[in-house]
Amino acid sequence: MRKLLKFLEGKAILWAVIAPIAMLLEVTMDLTQPKLMADIIDIGVANGNLSYVFNVGAKMLLVALIGLVGGSACSIFASMAAMSMGEKVRQGLFDKIQNLSFLEIDKFKTSSLITRLTNDVTQIQNMMLMALRMMVRAPLMCIGGIVMSVALSVKLSFIFLGAVPVLLVSVIVIVKKSFPLFLAVQQRIDKINVVMRENILGVRVIKAFNMEEKQCQRFDEVNDDLMDKSVKAQNMNIILWPIVTFVMNVSIICILWFGGNMVFKRSIEIGKIMAFINYLIQIMNSLMMVIMGVLSFSRATASAERINEVLETDSSIKEKANSKAIKNFDIEFKNVWFKYSNNSEYVLRNISFKVLEGEKIGIIGATGAGKSSLISLIPRLYDATSGEVLIGGVNVRELRMKDLREKIGVVLQESILFSGTIEDNLRFGTAECDFSMMESASKDAQASEFITAKENGYKSVVEQRGKNLSGGQKQRLSIARTLIKNPNILIMDDSSSALDMSTEAKLQKALNRRMEKSTVLIIAQRISAVMDSDKILVIDNGEISAMGTHKELLNISEIYRSIAISQLGEEVVSNV
Repeated sequence: MRKLLKFLEGKAILWAVIAPIAMLLEVTMDLTQPKLMADIIDIGVANGNLSYVFNVGAKMLLVALIGLVGGSACSIFASMAAMSMGEKVRQGLFDKIQNLSFLEIDKFKTSSLITRLTNDVTQIQNMMLMALRMMVRAPLMCIGGIVMSVALSVKLSFIFLGAVPVLLVSVIVIVKKSFPLFLAVQQRIDKINVVMRENILGVRVIKAFNMEEKQCQRFDEVNDDLMDKSVKAQNMNIILWPIVTFVMNVSIICILWFGGNMVFKRSIEIGKIMAFINYLIQIMNSLMMVIMGVLSFSRATASAERINEVLETDSSIKEKANSKAIKNFDIEFKNVWFKYSNNSEYVLRNISFKVLEGEKIGIIGATGAGKSSLISLIPRLYDATSGEVLIGGVNVRELRMKDLREKIGVVLQESILFSGTIEDNLRFGTAECDFSMMESASKDAQASEFITAKENGYKSVVEQRGKNLSGGQKQRLSIARTLIKNPNILIMDDSSSALDMSTEAKLQKALNRRMEKSTVLIIAQRISAVMDSDKILVIDNGEISAMGTHKELLNISEIYRSIAISQLGEEVVSNV
């Protein structure tokens, strides 16, 4: 929790200082009230002095108003400081996630990162608010109440020597036991987010297979698990409430018992007994606030640990201090091996090949052969486990990350669009592009026709994840978005699979013209998308099975020939 205080910065620090000062004013006024009440009883009422009662009553009203101002100011500034800190933590966490490599994001999992950005940050925010209000008020009120009680009667104050230690021991024991329970609660929230995310994104599949009942049952299981852990965590802390109530009631009985005897002996006035009981109630209420703070602190500490886990994670992909600029755009793989984690199997084995600047390379192979893993090493979405990936003869680990990502255009297998307009999505990553650049890229990506057919054209709304567009339309917009960059290296990861043969042929023709001087790598399931490439790699089980032109592979690669026959027909293949 302490590590997150660095996010309390700027004006928020001033607000965090003003809030306790304002609370000190409110506490001072609250502690003054019982003393004034005792004076009314012991002096005004005892002597029948009505004027004194009215005068002291007016002072009590003024004190209450000053306390109201102090309390309100504390609430306002504490809220501003807590919300500001929450905003900074959320922003810092989001920025960190953006800088993590795919390896770390895969490790944390998307659902868990969403929970940390939302629920966990909210717990920190609530804890900060409580710390600046209740956790300031409680110790001030407790200490002030004890001081005022001692001033009224030293003998009666000995009652606190028995009450306070009992409460402190109870709080310490329960905090230690509740922390792991709240950590388990946050982990169960992660699980619930996984199930919700899968069900919301896969709702069409669920309905198509008539699996609503089974999925509801699956959600019930994780939901019940969350409830079970939450109940255990809350029950552990709620035990404190009856303990505090019991101790407070016993203390009041002791005060009335011993105080009554002192009144009979005329060693103390009745008004002071009433004031003493008021101070006791204030002290016990402050301890109740401490308990509420403990509840919040237990949960916030678990959340802080999860947030710090992300913030303290270093990206496995780092840029060297003396990084180099890209000189040319030849690509070479030298004995590259790759696996996603230390415990997983290799998905790429001893990959070696070279692509000259300006060449067009096709990559083909069965699903799961390692094609997408191979191309992800070029822009350093992942780093090779061993071996080297070179661009312009320089290891990609030694190149400037910004140059590398700016010079490479990647059209991923999954077409991800963002909510906004078509224009917003096309400008994504190339903010300085003008309309002519968008129009040109859209024409080459074969997207211009359906865009202009829409009522608002390029201003047409794109819903979240492009839900209002077909698969082919999303792919063409994704291709156009990348073409606007005019990349020196273009990587297309099976990004035309949703297009019909005619549209794909037009796309390939436009790409050949537009990217004539660029290095192009195309992953495809259809041979028609790669057959005109300068070189084609056949990937099988993480290895290069064969390499050559379309004609050469028909003669030397049984895998390639079988794919060609299944897609083009034996007669067409035989005539090549």
